[in-house]
Amino acid sequence: MNPSMKLLLLLIIALEISFTTIVSLNVALIILALIYLLGHRTRLRTLGWLLLIPLLPAIGLWSTQYINGSGDKTLMAWVLFTRIYAFVFTGATFTLTTDVLQLTDSLEQNWHLPAKFAYGVLAAYNLVPRIQHEVQVIRAAGLMRGQVLSFWSPQLYFKAILVSINWSQNLARAMRSHGFVEDAPRTHYRQIPLTKLDWTIVISGVLLLQVGAFVIPWR
Repeated sequence: MNPSMKLLLLLIIALEISFTTIVSLNVALIILALIYLLGHRTRLRTLGWLLLIPLLPAIGLWSTQYINGSGDKTLMAWVLFTRIYAFVFTGATFTLTTDVLQLTDSLEQNWHLPAKFAYGVLAAYNLVPRIQHEVQVIRAAGLMRGQVLSFWSPQLYFKAILVSINWSQNLARAMRSHGFVEDAPRTHYRQIPLTKLDWTIVISGVLLLQVGAFVIPWR
């Protein structure tokens, strides 16, 4: 499926369930997302973390609503509990199965995202491992001088920001040297087509969501 269309569908789903109070709909979305992830051979360990990490905030929301809420406390408590997991699992269907490079190409080609912004985001994403390594180097250099730079030390992040600014300038020069011209017409080596099937999946998904939210009398 086209990555940008998948993102659009998931944003619509997230917006829809933010305003609904149907526990069964949230559970159905969680089950469908779980089936989708298993179909893409997501590791069971990853699925376990998806279940475990949101548990504490989900319990916190449940208990807060159940103790201090108004109206139907039990219903709203379970709505909030299942909504957290619905957000997590539907989001995982995107983050765990979508290639960032294809998403960037799709947003630029299909949704006309400015090339400068698209390639800037892609460059920042690809620089994350180097930034993590640079932070380790900065901390090691500090230890050699007898200076401990903890995780919350402002000096650590200030030095990392200076390094990142230098990298951004080098990246801008490299892009210009390879012929990148802002707002100029461009051809694309990697073509990301937007097909009728993609539109069919998105429209069908939205329609099924409306059926689940407004037609099926479940709670």
